[in-house]
Amino acid sequence: MVAETGIAAELIDLLSVFVIAAGVGVFVAKVGRFPYTIALLLAGLAVSVLGITIDIELSHDLILLVFLPPLLFEGAATTDLERFRTNLWHILVLAVVGLILAILLLGVVGHFVFGFPLLVALLFAAMVLPTDPVSVLALFEELGAPERLSVLVEGESLVNDGVGVVIFSTLFALVVRSTETGTELAQLVTTDTIVAASTDIVVASAGGAVVGLVAGLAVYQVMYRLDEHTTEIVLTLVLAYGSFLLAEHTLSGVIGDYYFSGVIATVTAGLLIGNRGAEYAMSAQTKISVFNTWDTAAFLVNTLIFLLIGAKTPINQMLAHGKLILLAIPLVLLARAAVVYPITTLVNRFVPKGVPLEYQHVMVWGGLHASIPIALVLGLPPNFPLRDELRAMVFGVAAFSLVVQGLTMGNVMDALDIVTRSDAEELYELLVGRARAVDAALQSAKQLHDAGELSPSVYEDFRTEYEREKEDLNEAISQLLENNPELRREELLVGERRVLKQEKSALMDAMRTGVVSDDVGRRLIEEIDLKLDRVESGESTVTDRPEEGYEEFWRSRVREFGLESRLEAQEATDD
Repeated sequence: MVAETGIAAELIDLLSVFVIAAGVGVFVAKVGRFPYTIALLLAGLAVSVLGITIDIELSHDLILLVFLPPLLFEGAATTDLERFRTNLWHILVLAVVGLILAILLLGVVGHFVFGFPLLVALLFAAMVLPTDPVSVLALFEELGAPERLSVLVEGESLVNDGVGVVIFSTLFALVVRSTETGTELAQLVTTDTIVAASTDIVVASAGGAVVGLVAGLAVYQVMYRLDEHTTEIVLTLVLAYGSFLLAEHTLSGVIGDYYFSGVIATVTAGLLIGNRGAEYAMSAQTKISVFNTWDTAAFLVNTLIFLLIGAKTPINQMLAHGKLILLAIPLVLLARAAVVYPITTLVNRFVPKGVPLEYQHVMVWGGLHASIPIALVLGLPPNFPLRDELRAMVFGVAAFSLVVQGLTMGNVMDALDIVTRSDAEELYELLVGRARAVDAALQSAKQLHDAGELSPSVYEDFRTEYEREKEDLNEAISQLLENNPELRREELLVGERRVLKQEKSALMDAMRTGVVSDDVGRRLIEEIDLKLDRVESGESTVTDRPEEGYEEFWRSRVREFGLESRLEAQEATDD
């Protein structure tokens, strides 16, 4: 039989990957609580050890250009923007200042421990220390981590890769220059170099955010005027890859020699479409279609990337440089711990809601390092100094990070008593989910009846059945909230946040159409922003008492005109 070549051979390799993945899925389903992504990695390692060949090259470009954009976009789109903004200071300080300090610490210590030149040790630190959004997003979703903890760890991992790539690129250029010219480090690392690197980080981050925002707003405007869910799925796909390529390749180097971060561009675009886009520019059908599509896409890409990382792990190189790997693993963990604890404690002093120590432990142990470090080390040229050692060390740290840290993450969270969801919260989600389904069923039955596709008697049967169930559900939800005040408070704050955002949107529409003048509109919007700030700090402006929980400024204006409000009139009557 003639050997398959070209596309047929590639399809066979791809099919073999998914056959292995299907077997892993069956195993995970039978075993129970075992992370699917970690099982894929172990299966890939088994393939590598057994010498089974999968002719799909795991390259720098494959990871960064094909795998990364959809995973970043899906992760950002499913992140609550309000929670992201609430934790923004922790995320930014850890992702920028924390990463730089950790790189310096690991680089200096690694210079003495590994015996590498200082620049090469710093380069290893820049490659391996950025926490990996692909691994973190996959693992935390499977474990069902608490929302705030997920936002902190995922948010840091989504942001720090853009910073890490800039630092890596700067150090890579210095190593190449030092190797080619034989120049000493002290001559290369000058004040100008440090200022230039700092400027590159700021420009890359800000430029990437602007590119993502502009691209996201362009797609948002189209989706706002369109109600065709299949086309909108295509638009989000174009946005995910387009924002990344636009920042990373098209615009980078256009303005001077500055680089724009494709990672941050894609994350910004995803946050915009997943939050504002989902709220204002998508119908219910479109939301379901878009998010289901991206969920499936993320699952397929995760399947490929984790299995290929395992299958392409250089086992022989790792065995040859085992001592370096054993030294690198604890140093990477210590470098992360050395920045997470003090920086988080410091930021806690300046924000209303600090990060508890239990969460900090998970942030240290949950800072996984895999696809981004592997993509960077695979991009090193063949003649690069200590290339084999760096490759083995990065793959070794990644394997430990994913297998050991990933498999024990659930146990760490249990030991720290970090509850993912209480029984009451799970029941609440069940009841609310069923209530929404019943509402949709009632609406659908009415539409069918109005269209003449359901006879009156059959429609009445549907209506009676579903309304009875809706009453039972409402009663159960009311009792549950009464018995669990924390659930009721959370529902109140979440609902108030959504209502206030609708108020703000309505005011902005009124300002655009001229119903409300700009000065009055801005005053009203400022008031809504104040309410939103109170809600974000955990204080509701809604009360079940007769008096107002928050006195809007229009009430004082009414009194100035000598007009009585309903409450004041009632108080006067009572007196």
